[in-house]
Amino acid sequence: MIRKFIKKLLGKDGQTEGSAGSLPPGTPVVIPVSVHGIDPTLQSKNAVRVTDTLQQAGFKAFVVGGAVRDLLLGIAPKDFDVATSATPEQVQRLFRRARIIGRRFQIVHVQFGQEIIETSTFRALVEAVDSEQIGARRPKKGELDRKTHVTDESGRVLRDNVWGEQDEDAARRDFTVNAMYYDPATQTVHDYHRGFEDIQKRVLRMIGDPATRYREDPVRMLRVVRFAAKLGFKIDAATAEPIPQLAPLIDNVPAARLFDEMLKLLLSGHAWACVQQLRSQGLHHGLLPLLDVVLEQPLGEKFVTLALANTDARIRAGKPVSPGFLFAALLWHLVLEKWQAYQSAGEYPIPALHLAMDDVLDAQTGKLAIQRRFVADMKEIWGLQVRLDKRVGRTPLRLLEHPRLRAGYDFLLLRCESGEVPAEAGQWWTDFLEGDSVKRDELLSQGSGSSGSTPAAKRRRRRRKPSGGRGGEGGEGGGSGSSSEGGGGENATSENHGKRVSSRQHGSEGA
Repeated sequence: MIRKFIKKLLGKDGQTEGSAGSLPPGTPVVIPVSVHGIDPTLQSKNAVRVTDTLQQAGFKAFVVGGAVRDLLLGIAPKDFDVATSATPEQVQRLFRRARIIGRRFQIVHVQFGQEIIETSTFRALVEAVDSEQIGARRPKKGELDRKTHVTDESGRVLRDNVWGEQDEDAARRDFTVNAMYYDPATQTVHDYHRGFEDIQKRVLRMIGDPATRYREDPVRMLRVVRFAAKLGFKIDAATAEPIPQLAPLIDNVPAARLFDEMLKLLLSGHAWACVQQLRSQGLHHGLLPLLDVVLEQPLGEKFVTLALANTDARIRAGKPVSPGFLFAALLWHLVLEKWQAYQSAGEYPIPALHLAMDDVLDAQTGKLAIQRRFVADMKEIWGLQVRLDKRVGRTPLRLLEHPRLRAGYDFLLLRCESGEVPAEAGQWWTDFLEGDSVKRDELLSQGSGSSGSTPAAKRRRRRRKPSGGRGGEGGEGGGSGSSSEGGGGENATSENHGKRVSSRQHGSEGA
């Protein structure tokens, strides 16, 4: 039926009868439910409630963007956005739980329990020459709050709060498949840029001049990669052509926004396909070191591939995914490389690990503003790899109470599967975690010691302190695989981190 509708609309000259090519400018193609076939059960009742309330108050209101695209593809949208002719203040007055957020793009969050319907006012299409420009300088704090449309010298939009008509709002959206409006009341789709046809062709096409649109918002280059991988669409040639040349503009994007976009990309359920698309479009350099360095190493590439594949599988199965675990996996081989380098230079295992962690994370602050709670998770997962390496004494039993044990164990299994760590290490912990107290005592009595999965520390001979000095000083020189249980006293392993660990544990307990 859809093909018949398209053929009916297409004239001999290839123009759409009732499309943007034959109707007056700014008039959409209105597609009825008999053609688009959107399943009402996939819609959000709260989104429909928002559109109904706005329409009853005399405003235009539509479900818009990715939600309409997914509905047309028969996919249940993860979230719903609404576009309306009402201003943010007018929207806020109509709903009890609504708040205006955002500076760059002012929108309203209308909350219903755990669901938030993001509601935006139709934006005007402002040409770059008509926009206020601030040049290369960094705007002063609060300077942009009083302005409606501002760009920098590269053309990136810093403010976009000029209200307009619905056709203008459609023209300023990024891709044709994201520029359709669905009216739940009439069950019609309003299509201004032949997005419905592009969905049938499975093509991503930029609205307007692609180079200009990328300069307005460089994040669009990442979005086209994410959508192509997620939807299985091909990128229109004209849309893809400027990307390699304009890729450096991503460096101008604020780190926090870039982190959010990378998180969406990696948690899309098609992370590995997204990474491949990033490389094919020349967008991988500088976003994450893993894309520049790790994927060039056979062992690192296998580890990252497994991590992303496992993440995709969990998302598709509806299971929770920890961003901290994912970023820990992506950056692990950089940590491992620096950890080994510090130990080769004579540093002890635990101080070396902390130094390696800090080096890798500090290198990310300029690119991705990884949130502190994720950084804490990453450090705990990395630190647990040393402790999981020791499988004698009381260490394994103490680890049973560690809140991140399961994450650290899953991380160890990835290392085993990639060939970085002997498979016996993962099997031992699997048996230990699944076994009863008798089985655990049996495993501990085997004296399996260290798996050798962590970088071996360089042994250094230290002079014994005179009589009366602090005990246990000489026990610190052992490698991560040693298990000298007879040492005494405590040693401060790193003044930088202020951590104290028992010399009996050889640093394994201090990670």
